[in-house]
Amino acid sequence: MRILLLSLIFSNLLFAEFDVSGHLDLDSQIYLTKANDKNANSFTASQTLELTYTHDNLTIFSKLYAQEAYYDFTGELQKTKRTFARLDELYVKYDFENDAIKVGKSIEFWGSLELRNIADAFNPNEFRDDLFSTNKLGVWNIQYSHYTQTGEISLIVKLDEQEQKMAAYPYVYYFFPKFVTYNGALATQDGVNRPSVFLKYSGSTDTEYALDYSVIFENGYDSQRYFSTNTPDNLDRIKSTFGQPTSFVQNAYIVNKIITYDTLVVGSTLFKLEALYAKVDEDENVGDYSHIALGVEHTLENFYESAALGLIAEYYRYDTFEKNKYGDLELFETMQDDLFIGARYSLNNANDSTLVGGGIFDLEYDEQVYYLKGESRLLDSFKVSLDYYYIVASKSDQTAYAFLGDHQRVAVNIAYHF
Repeated sequence: MRILLLSLIFSNLLFAEFDVSGHLDLDSQIYLTKANDKNANSFTASQTLELTYTHDNLTIFSKLYAQEAYYDFTGELQKTKRTFARLDELYVKYDFENDAIKVGKSIEFWGSLELRNIADAFNPNEFRDDLFSTNKLGVWNIQYSHYTQTGEISLIVKLDEQEQKMAAYPYVYYFFPKFVTYNGALATQDGVNRPSVFLKYSGSTDTEYALDYSVIFENGYDSQRYFSTNTPDNLDRIKSTFGQPTSFVQNAYIVNKIITYDTLVVGSTLFKLEALYAKVDEDENVGDYSHIALGVEHTLENFYESAALGLIAEYYRYDTFEKNKYGDLELFETMQDDLFIGARYSLNNANDSTLVGGGIFDLEYDEQVYYLKGESRLLDSFKVSLDYYYIVASKSDQTAYAFLGDHQRVAVNIAYHF
């Protein structure tokens, strides 16, 4: 019997497909303008390993991530606590003729805009990473999808809420004051294992003007969270007065939320929309709110020889609707009344070289962010990325960037893909 079982397993493996891929990254950042007591630079190594097993209609996928920060191996005063390993994804997916089931830990990407995807509300961000990177935490969930001729409908149940740890104070992107401590603790309205349910429909049209659209309804924990002290008010005032540590926690609350992200192609112009409205379930600090972002990108093909130039404009608007509750400043919302003007230059060569940049202009708090990013592939397996960021923080309001202060950085990333 045991021999027969081993034979069956071996025969299945023989006709299955294994795929191993990933990349090794070396990231260097130099901070030309920063707070005086922060580290002047950052050197980070990271590894991403993806394993895929397929057999007939079955797929098993896993993604592992590990990161080592140079300053975590130096003196105690410079440690940033940015060295860690985590399991990002581990799921099983089975495809039927018109349906699919996926169970496990996964990362989903929702959105269409260039600068920021406000619709991307499924996975929390990694707080220990670069402020300007997209590094998401996987979440445990169950998904059922049904495919139609023009789209798909999905029912997704998120099974838990992830804590978001932060780096230590010497890291330049730790934005709390020095006397504030935060260890990643998460306070929830109804327990971390209270399910969040998403119903998502995505479709497209096959007409002269190509429209792709997605509509999502959520009942569960909001992707927006807020911070509060976990010490009694009188003790908190005493500690703050004498400069002693005050401990903060992150808070998750329940919402009914509707989200959409859509694109429309008209000739060489791409129109984009991301929007959401959240009805908050009786939280004492956060009220109902909306977030809307509109974008347009016009591409000039063969702008210079075979290169293409994309001209980009996006506008973001965030509004809260209940007085005496937190607004955008307390919620650290940076895209509350902001205009982005930028461009993308694509060489369309064998190295997939691109250059993208622009300016973000806060129309309410008089802040600006300017950036320029370039990347190119070398020798098929290597990718080199460079970027420059310059932040002019508000001098009159306590915005998220005001906690960071005026900031200027140059970064180089070298990645080996296999």
